[in-house]
Amino acid sequence: MQLGSTDESHIIRTIEYWDVERRRYPQYDHAAVIIAEDITARFLNVISLFNGSIPIIAIQMQALRFDNKVALVFTTVLDELTRGLVDEDEEVSETADRAYWEHRATKETVALADRLLDIVHQYDAAVEFKYNKFYIGLAKDGRPNNFVSFKPQKKHLKLEVKLKQSDEIEKLLNDSGLDVQTYDARWGLYPIRLSSAEVTKHAALLSDIVGRAYNQSRP
Repeated sequence: MQLGSTDESHIIRTIEYWDVERRRYPQYDHAAVIIAEDITARFLNVISLFNGSIPIIAIQMQALRFDNKVALVFTTVLDELTRGLVDEDEEVSETADRAYWEHRATKETVALADRLLDIVHQYDAAVEFKYNKFYIGLAKDGRPNNFVSFKPQKKHLKLEVKLKQSDEIEKLLNDSGLDVQTYDARWGLYPIRLSSAEVTKHAALLSDIVGRAYNQSRP
């Protein structure tokens, strides 16, 4: 936050603070927020250029006096640029297939994704894997439908379930004892880290939440 017009040092400090916080808490999504009394057209253009790579929100603040009272008015002049999942709107330059993921992760954790696909098939037998560079998604008749997606890792599989945030779902997941990470509000999903034993132990719960995600994805 800065009095007066924004300047070069203000922008640099904002990006530095953003970088410090994202390194300190990598499990969360972070956005840089720059606030000033006046964000000139010149610097708004510069911030817009950064926003393609660094999530930045620019807010202009005004103080208005009414009688003996002062009101602060905040106007968002630039919002964070959000992007959809890769396979939903653009081509991926690097080819990704099963071999790519077995090399990047392990055959065992990719096989966990197979077991979860069996659960998906309880709701739609025509859904199949769509391999992407950053995750394994789902597709039906060649069209992506990522109500769940998978990120195999060396020791675990991260399952991402696209569901609206709710107390009911969070209670189900928290009571289960699964390694559920913070709800990703940006993409609207619950990330869950799974081992082979947990996929077996919690098969009924996983089927339940996959089914909920499938139903929410239907028009």
